[in-house]
Amino acid sequence: MPLELKRRPKSPNWIIRGTLRGIRVEESTGTGNRAVAEEIRAKREAEILAQSVYGRRATATFAAAALSYLENGGSKRFTAKVIAHFGTTPLARIDQDALDRGAKKLYPEASPSTRNRQFYAIASAILHHAAKRGWCTLPIIDRPDIPAGRVRWLTIDEADRLIAACSDHLRPLVIFMLYTGARTGEALWLDWRDVELSRAHVQFPKTKNGEARGVPLHRRAIAALANISGRSAEVFRRPDGLAYSRPRNDADTSAGTRIKTAFRAACRRAGIVDFHPHDCRHTWATWHYAKNRDLGALMKLGGWKSERMVMRYAHVNVGELQHTIDNLPGGKSGETKKRKAKKA
Repeated sequence: MPLELKRRPKSPNWIIRGTLRGIRVEESTGTGNRAVAEEIRAKREAEILAQSVYGRRATATFAAAALSYLENGGSKRFTAKVIAHFGTTPLARIDQDALDRGAKKLYPEASPSTRNRQFYAIASAILHHAAKRGWCTLPIIDRPDIPAGRVRWLTIDEADRLIAACSDHLRPLVIFMLYTGARTGEALWLDWRDVELSRAHVQFPKTKNGEARGVPLHRRAIAALANISGRSAEVFRRPDGLAYSRPRNDADTSAGTRIKTAFRAACRRAGIVDFHPHDCRHTWATWHYAKNRDLGALMKLGGWKSERMVMRYAHVNVGELQHTIDNLPGGKSGETKKRKAKKA
């Protein structure tokens, strides 16, 4: 029997109820307007009929796939804009051209890395989720070319200069980031309840990749934290004693802007150029690998999900390979000449 519009007691909205082609339906239209509700009912009925004739693959929509993706534990970060853009577009119509046009429309001035992270990666995850359920073919997506990752780090002497040049409110924050590898946002909104000075440990319950992680505290970080007054709510504060403003939405990804002015001034006083707050994390990772040569430990402590992300720190730390250079032919020719000269 065809689907019908019904009213529920105490609900202002019309609901769609009935069974069509063996599919039982009872769902709200989300509106109390009879005419609008009738359009929604007719569209839902046509969708079920098309699905029964052509199969789910021909009728599944991006919105339906996105809902399933989120219900099955998919990340919510950056999804809202992508879902709003594609809406009820059938998955069969979302090809490379549709993705490219969508990325340019939503992020016209964004860098390739931003488009990749906030659009292509989200759309790809949802489409792959749908493909696993047989709702569409497995997508092959060309993403923007991303520039090589930037690795800017400080020597210990430079770091000491930077720390000394920091204003009083910024100094403990910079020390903390240099010695824990915390992302700027993880540090700015760190709560005292996640810090255990007695056992030299800090926990980051909310991270970029969605997984909590803990990091042992270096004695220099412990000293910096111990000198901060107060032991409640946010650890690090602005000069006026207030907490740093938190992100209003997923689009607000630049925690470093909260300390940009003070950080730039400290770098200028220390004579350090081209160094940003996030580079403190690069510095920590570079120091860690240089001393420990352990990519697994670095990946776990820093919260990276792939070895590819930490290999760049190995690439800038090749001191252990000095002997391979010394073994090149002619490496000791200078010594031989000196010996001959002495005999003469």
